[in-house]
Amino acid sequence: MNKKTQKIELVQEGRAVSFSKTVSESDIYLFAGITGDFSPNHVNHEFMKNSSYGKRIAHGALLVGFMSTASSMMIEKYPSDHNLSTPVSLGYDRVRFIKPVFIDDTITVRYVVEKYDPKSRRSISNIEITNQNNEIVAVATHILKWVPNK
Repeated sequence: MNKKTQKIELVQEGRAVSFSKTVSESDIYLFAGITGDFSPNHVNHEFMKNSSYGKRIAHGALLVGFMSTASSMMIEKYPSDHNLSTPVSLGYDRVRFIKPVFIDDTITVRYVVEKYDPKSRRSISNIEITNQNNEIVAVATHILKWVPNK
């Protein structure tokens, strides 16, 4: 049996990782600088103090970046045989920002593999981000493709 036809278990359902991080003002400004997203929602205190939020909020795309971090952590914590495949992201579905994330909020990202289809070589994982009050602030579904190597 050669490596292209060898049956391997790439992903196990139920595997999970999580990490926590306090979102800082520098996180928001560095992200704004990298992406060019200088919306006043994120960088203008005076503008946001008159909003119903009362203060600046983190970029939703920054939260998606934290979701990507969790995906990478999953791959590192539970490596498959990387001589046979390379995991690549196919994207995030059903991304929702439930509540705002403010400067100095501590978020926890939890990433759980829900399903693996060996035929399509895809894993489907659920992601949930909570704040320090255990409130859900964002959710998504992540799809990874386990691409066979040469």
